Amino acid sequence: MRKIVTPACVLLLVMIITGSCKKDGRPLNLNLSPVGALATPNDNADVKLDPTSSATVLFKWDAVASEEGLVLYEVAFVKEGGDFSKPVTKVLSDGAGVQSQLTITHKDLNKIANAAGIAASSAGKLKWTVIASKGANAKPASVSRTLQLERPAGFAENPVDLYITGSATEGGTDLSKAVKLKKTEEGMFEVYTSLKDGQYILTDKNAEGGKTYYVDNGIIKEGNTPVTVSGAVKSYRLNYDFTSATTKSVAINSIGLYMSAYATEIGTLNYKGDGVFEAADVPVEFYQFSWGRDERYKFILHTAAGNEYMGSEKQDNVSPGGQPASYFYLWPVNNDQWQFTYKFDPSADRKHVKVDVMLQPSAYTHKVTVL
Repeated sequence: MRKIVTPACVLLLVMIITGSCKKDGRPLNLNLSPVGALATPNDNADVKLDPTSSATVLFKWDAVASEEGLVLYEVAFVKEGGDFSKPVTKVLSDGAGVQSQLTITHKDLNKIANAAGIAASSAGKLKWTVIASKGANAKPASVSRTLQLERPAGFAENPVDLYITGSATEGGTDLSKAVKLKKTEEGMFEVYTSLKDGQYILTDKNAEGGKTYYVDNGIIKEGNTPVTVSGAVKSYRLNYDFTSATTKSVAINSIGLYMSAYATEIGTLNYKGDGVFEAADVPVEFYQFSWGRDERYKFILHTAAGNEYMGSEKQDNVSPGGQPASYFYLWPVNNDQWQFTYKFDPSADRKHVKVDVMLQPSAYTHKVTVL
């Protein structure tokens, strides 16, 4: 959010202005008039907020007449029927407070609306006015306006990090062992993990004092109501989207090691914990074509919702020798038999290999070890 004026800021400005006046020996002139008229937005303007966009709202007002010195402006927001002596927040105008306008993003207005008690997926009203100040002399405008804000679903403040903890999780109830999720985009998180009989909750810290969240009929809500899990232990991909307050979960049954030349799976990776799927011993034999032996492979995720494919970011790939760690990164790909594949190291031909797929917050990657 934009800079908010605090008493410390005001004191610093007073000191700066006072110091400037002392140099020429003249007394500080704090005389000023309040803002006389507000220009935009219009009274009772309706703004449908889209915090995911770069959209802004422009607040403008008449500049204050000042005998001398710098005048600072801040826009004060209160709940409908509120008192400007106790604002929800005050925001400095453009130009570090010297311009008679304020450009504020939908994202920041969404945060202000949330602080004023306007719930997600609902509409509510804020009042706003402009406070002009010179040193310690601050004067609110004699007029104010109302702004109707429509908030979308989702949270005004997205967590920076997200963890899952509780008796149903791999880390148990020890917060320090909470399972961390991968941040895929702003406000969006994903984890490959297992759940068992018990309960879990989401938190933005793996220590005491974090915000907690739970899921109610597929909707993310803030609070400490645990989610109950029943049934046998299963591995899942869990997705949480705080921009829309929605969640998805899908069971991951296994991961298949798919060899392109045979157009079939030559091994099965089962879940071992901590986001890791493993095939301990897979026989590998490259396919003999007239031009040489083919070593291409990728992976098939067998989920409760159907098959998905993971493979290379590159449509055509090279042998892994001497390649960076990013060569082994896993990406969602299509089911084409030949494209977006990796290549086994030549030493794997007619040998057995151990294959690990690591779907962890640090990276989605894999490792092939020749036995």
